[in-house]
Amino acid sequence: MIRIKDILNEIERHAPLSIQEDFDNAGIQIGDVNQQATGALLCLDVTEEIVDEAIDAGFNLIISHHPLAFKPFKSITGKNYIERCMIKACKNDIVIYAAHTNIDNAIGGVNYKLAEMFGLEEIRILSPQKNNLIKLVTFVPEDSAETLRKALFKAGAGHIGNYSSCSFNAEGNGTFLAMGNSHPYRGEIGELHTEKEIRIETVFPAYLKSSVISSLLSVHPYEEPAFDLYKLENAWKQAGSGIIGNLPEWEDELIFLQRIKDVLNVDCLKHSSLTGRKLRTVAICGGSGAFLINEAIAAGADILITGEAKYNDFYDVENKILLAVIGHYESEICTKDIFFHIISKKFPTFAVQNSIVNSNPIKYL
Repeated sequence: MIRIKDILNEIERHAPLSIQEDFDNAGIQIGDVNQQATGALLCLDVTEEIVDEAIDAGFNLIISHHPLAFKPFKSITGKNYIERCMIKACKNDIVIYAAHTNIDNAIGGVNYKLAEMFGLEEIRILSPQKNNLIKLVTFVPEDSAETLRKALFKAGAGHIGNYSSCSFNAEGNGTFLAMGNSHPYRGEIGELHTEKEIRIETVFPAYLKSSVISSLLSVHPYEEPAFDLYKLENAWKQAGSGIIGNLPEWEDELIFLQRIKDVLNVDCLKHSSLTGRKLRTVAICGGSGAFLINEAIAAGADILITGEAKYNDFYDVENKILLAVIGHYESEICTKDIFFHIISKKFPTFAVQNSIVNSNPIKYL
């Protein structure tokens, strides 16, 4: 039996909620996740029409990119489409879940999918997150150091950029005096003991804290292992806003702008004044990504593709970079395919389908 929480756990394994932005409200919007899952409908936004689509399909899970509930409620009376969706979902035992900036910021998320669609190479996160790493320092007897390191690495610690199993190790002497009711690994109760130990330092993303500490405690030979946790300000290159990469070959500006329209099926594309230069390095941020203009310029990008920008943004880029704005909905519609791939790979026989509803609130005449 596949429960709804099993499906959502798999989504969060790829896009942990801890990497969402502070303003966001990704995660469970409404419903009981412990019930058996009958199917998942994937969408960009939740509307009444999409809830009806899930009901007609017999599905009790809707996974959207944009959260249905962004602001706190004082009452739910059906006075707007958000509340009507909530009420209808409750009446039909439907769970609504959103993976928003967490799937934006994740490796393999929205921006990675867009980069893949344009064939970018040497891709990397444009603006890595900060304050999301923890350094673990612990001390272990020499003969147990390798076992402990392996357990920590298996739990997800020790990843730095394109490297894994990263740690620092130093020899030293630890002392302890086992008192009554203790069960020392070495030494005798009531006697001061000195043990040759290895100091192990490694790092891990904050969302793995519980699993890393659990792994440490499960294999450490001491009854009372000593360990320290330090929150780091370092940039974490495994999560963040936007992406940057290179095209296989230089391309003419107008030709590439037309390719953007073709690849993303965009009817209307806005762009800043042409720079007169060919393009090679491309920065991308789905949704509202104009805040990354300066970082894209600093990273050497020739063009920034995003979903939304303000009027003055087209002035502010001057001749430093080409700005291409394709529409918020158009820049993130690929999110449904990301959800589909994650779920179907883990649960190949589970009923999952993309919504056929076009929920874009912006219409073009």
